[in-house]
Amino acid sequence: MRETPEDLRRLQGLLDASLARSTGHLRSIINADRTLTAEQLTRVLTGMCTLALSTVTARGEPRISGADGHFLHGTWCFGTARTAAKARHLAARPAVSVAHMRGEELGVFAHGDAVTLNPAQGEPDPEWPDMLAYFRDFYGEDAFRWDEEVVFYRLRPHWMTVFAPDAARLGVG
Repeated sequence: MRETPEDLRRLQGLLDASLARSTGHLRSIINADRTLTAEQLTRVLTGMCTLALSTVTARGEPRISGADGHFLHGTWCFGTARTAAKARHLAARPAVSVAHMRGEELGVFAHGDAVTLNPAQGEPDPEWPDMLAYFRDFYGEDAFRWDEEVVFYRLRPHWMTVFAPDAARLGVG
């Protein structure tokens, strides 16, 4: 777990506010008995978690693809090749939706904007050196030409919710 107490407070506030402003239908599925706290969520989302990542084309058409997701500091971080279609989509239209699902045991859903951590031009995000150290440790120092081949993003979520009908099955109940 890499979250600070402030990261956990911010994430819990987001989870609570998101559920409160969700539809009655969603609240009939996800409620206090079928969700996780921010602290529980950060204990469950460790290592690489496959994300379904949705971007939008120039014509407004949705596109979904897979991405390696890493839940760091209370939000998703993910990367792709600089030449990937999703990188072009995100450069022009940073709004994204992501989902991480583990069968019927866990669903984490979020909407927000993708913030580039290591742009091809210009200054990197202030958190990029720490993130780069994490990614190099996870994937291997020589896995990529880090400054040339890959672009990484942090999701700045404005909505996030968690479905977990049995926290004990996830080892956090």
